[in-house]
Amino acid sequence: MYNKFQLAQKYIRYYITAANGKGHGVHSPFVFDFITNVLNDKRNFYAFSNIEYMREQLLHNDDVIDVQDFGAGSSVMQQKTRKISDIAKWSLKSRKYAQLLFRMVNYYQPKTIVELGTSLGITTAYLASANGNAAIYSFEGADTIAAHAQAYFNKAGLQNIQLIKGNFDNTFLPALRRINKVDFAFIDGNHRKEPTLRYFNQLLPYLHNNSIVIFDDIHWSREMEAAWNTIKRLDCVTCSIDLFFIGIIFISKDFKAKQAFVVRF
Repeated sequence: MYNKFQLAQKYIRYYITAANGKGHGVHSPFVFDFITNVLNDKRNFYAFSNIEYMREQLLHNDDVIDVQDFGAGSSVMQQKTRKISDIAKWSLKSRKYAQLLFRMVNYYQPKTIVELGTSLGITTAYLASANGNAAIYSFEGADTIAAHAQAYFNKAGLQNIQLIKGNFDNTFLPALRRINKVDFAFIDGNHRKEPTLRYFNQLLPYLHNNSIVIFDDIHWSREMEAAWNTIKRLDCVTCSIDLFFIGIIFISKDFKAKQAFVVRF
């Protein structure tokens, strides 16, 4: 994984070279629509305050739990025994990006959503709140973390979430076979090249025209950058958008040619 200095250098380079976040100079009508109506939507939706209140509670929760980490691990939390507050600080997706995921679900209205990496459930809550009619299938490897997430979902009355616990290598593919069709997926479970590509290849047969897949931390390490570059070059990926901290791909026959964008956000 890149250290903070390397990541800062990469972000500065991205910020200078990325397309203007207002959509100027973007000639794809679809991507211009995404930038205008989703990326730059400044509305404060009804669910935001409740979910962010829960984030604040987690950030001040000093309970200690044992965590089994099946992924690449954390650059900050190396020990298996961790405070809830530390997990919330270092592992949860920021408000900015979690609310972007909410806006994407709210705008495109996917019916079946898969999240690989529940963590403490903040992003899951955003996904579930954006479309109450959607079925959310969220996968978490660590039982202790999953228990805290499930308790939050119950308290918040989020009934459209099915939390699937266990190692992704054992749970992901069998669940996909039951789900059968995926409209929207957020991959945030294992920050290594081989598992990221493997999970995407497992997901691919269940995607369809107009499916959307988001990958977290695409510039977190050389491995994740390699995985992202491999995925966006696939024939089935007709459009990709690099927002630095996340990457978005669209599976759509509406694009006449493959398009790749780097957009400031």
